[in-house]
Amino acid sequence: MGLSKTSAFSTNQNQLAALAKALAHPARIAILEVLLKRQSCVCGEIVEELPLSQATVSQHLKELKTVGLIQGDIEGTRICYCIHPEGWRQLQQVLGQWLVQAESNCCS
Repeated sequence: MGLSKTSAFSTNQNQLAALAKALAHPARIAILEVLLKRQSCVCGEIVEELPLSQATVSQHLKELKTVGLIQGDIEGTRICYCIHPEGWRQLQQVLGQWLVQAESNCCS
């Protein structure tokens, strides 16, 4: 969606769409599961867990970092990734509000 189109929607709508897009790939879900299990990992450790190349994993990490679900700290020549607590809370809040709203507006 172009920038001119996103301006027609609320901040919450744009935020939820960006988060949903980041979660819309099974590799990104798998990466998040690895990080939740291990608490932190360098890219090479994540590559060992998944059937993907290092370049592909790096691209998925970039997408997750862009929306704020993960963060990376530079350790020498490596980047150590972990779940970004504030981004995770934001995901819970935005998605939770949306799901609760849908529950209370059922037609049955």
